[in-house]
Amino acid sequence: MFILKFIKSNKDFPFITALSAGLYPIFYYYASNFGHANSLKHIVFFLVAFICIPFLSIFLFRFIFSKVNTLKTFKKYIIPILNIFWFGFLIIICTSGLNILSFTIVLVIALLLGVLLGKHIKKLMVFQLFLAFIAFFLMTPKLYSSIFQSVEWMQQPDDIENVVFKMTPNIYLIQPDGYANFSELKKGHYKIDNSEFENYLSAKGFNLYNDYRSNYFSTISSNSSLFSMQHHYYNYMDQKRVESYKSRSIIAGNNPVIDIFKKNNYSTSLLLENEYLIVSRPEMNYDYNNILYSDMPYLSDGFQIERDLIVDIKAAMQLNSNSKNFYFIEKLSPAHIAQSRYDNLGKEGERLEYIENLKLANEWLKMMIETIEKQDGNGLIIIMGDHGGFVGMDSIYEAKIKQDDDELIKSVFTTALAVKWPNGQEPKGLEFKSSVNFFRNLFSYLSDEASYLEHLQEDASYLAIKKGAPLGVYKAIDKDNNVIFESITD
Repeated sequence: MFILKFIKSNKDFPFITALSAGLYPIFYYYASNFGHANSLKHIVFFLVAFICIPFLSIFLFRFIFSKVNTLKTFKKYIIPILNIFWFGFLIIICTSGLNILSFTIVLVIALLLGVLLGKHIKKLMVFQLFLAFIAFFLMTPKLYSSIFQSVEWMQQPDDIENVVFKMTPNIYLIQPDGYANFSELKKGHYKIDNSEFENYLSAKGFNLYNDYRSNYFSTISSNSSLFSMQHHYYNYMDQKRVESYKSRSIIAGNNPVIDIFKKNNYSTSLLLENEYLIVSRPEMNYDYNNILYSDMPYLSDGFQIERDLIVDIKAAMQLNSNSKNFYFIEKLSPAHIAQSRYDNLGKEGERLEYIENLKLANEWLKMMIETIEKQDGNGLIIIMGDHGGFVGMDSIYEAKIKQDDDELIKSVFTTALAVKWPNGQEPKGLEFKSSVNFFRNLFSYLSDEASYLEHLQEDASYLAIKKGAPLGVYKAIDKDNNVIFESITD
């Protein structure tokens, strides 16, 4: 048997030593964070950092210890020490990140165990490879989905991708994360007086659209539908997942909306406060983006970088001063309540936290609006949230549980929409109910072509339920804004 032969062999296997130390950390990271690392660039990074560098270190130390007489006695410990060191060190990098303390602890443990267990190192390698096999098995469905998941749902039912604009204002889509609709903030579980900011917007010439909402409950799922002008229904929770691994590629500009702007000779700019939406390093289809992949760490949770969007919009507007422009500006405020069901402030505590964040978001929005207006007095400025604030829940985990409180469902999807139309003239004949149809309405307005409104998607909102009802996707709010609970995956 090959395994027994390998264990009993007196030969050293430097490459297998490096491979066994690096494979499990790689597959573990992918199994836990596949949506953050599903690019060819990440594969190359992991092969170099987790396999090649450990192998080269083994090769280098063996060479040095074989040439220096005083070190030759210790050469036999290189394989076990470096195998244990790299295995532990790479796992720590994947879980908690690099720091001097963890490096020191792993090094000391590797030195001790490498000496004490040196004779049994091949058994440890076999165990490491077995762990890697298990992690790879857990990762396989995600890998399959990433490769073969269809994007046919993005196909348009008409020729809107060939739309020709008759009006070409600069367009600024500002997305404050988790900003609830102005009408919902007054009631339900929010009960927040936001009148000062609403009055500010009205004085600035914005039209506020009450009862507007998102169709999906997260930034990724909502924006991928927004820019595709189509429903994806969470891809019917393929492999029990809520998010599609191709969503970030769509948001990075590989979508019909950005293609339409480009065909109409617009320059497109993506301005992000952090790298969360592009953490997987998708192919970028915007003409300009304020976060470069060269500035992003490969092992990132999406919140390592923080950009000043006021500074960045000034720079982008100066750079694009001679072109027609579309800007997508994403701000992480006011955000939503806590992610964790174990670490949160409770319903009322989370609500109070949301109120404070809302105040900060309002002040930032004022600065952004005034910055834009100073350089572009007649731009089309859109303030649109991506989903609600989930206020009324302890954590957003509860959105995956069947709820009987209608106001909680509305809290998930309620989304701000305020638009400052060029020359203060609000277009007639358009209905802004949900984000999936926003750009169809906008393109109908810009082209003065009503036929594009004949193929609107249903203004319904959908939840992926994992508890309290059979696993699946459910229509949670219908086109008439009624809270319902209707399975679409039966």
